[in-house]
Amino acid sequence: MGVKTSEIVVDTRGRGDMVDISQKVEEVVKGSKISEGIVNIFVHGSTASVSTVEYEPGLLKDVPRALERIAPYGPDYAHHDTWHDDNGASHVRATIMGPGITVPVKGRKLVLGTWQQIVLIDHDTRPRSRRVVVTVVGE
Repeated sequence: MGVKTSEIVVDTRGRGDMVDISQKVEEVVKGSKISEGIVNIFVHGSTASVSTVEYEPGLLKDVPRALERIAPYGPDYAHHDTWHDDNGASHVRATIMGPGITVPVKGRKLVLGTWQQIVLIDHDTRPRSRRVVVTVVGE
């Protein structure tokens, strides 16, 4: 059994910016020399998420619109009173979606569906440089 942990950095525009990180994760998997197992992808911070999506122009609009209905950006968050900032919605969105996912690895490749890509979604209200931990476990 082997374990290989790496970190990738992703620059974002914030406010629902969705970045396809599939290729970067695939490179980590290939470089790990682990052929069968799993890879865990986890973003540092409490205002971003990692998920899968069909990374196409329509969903790049649809996902942020859906999240705006669930947790709209605006002043009605107690979090703003605590820290005197504006990103209460960012924290709620990230909590709902979660900070990471696990993907199977077979033949040193990610086991993803044809239209499934791994994405980082930055919910914060400003551009950020996000650190994403990629841990490959297997044989």
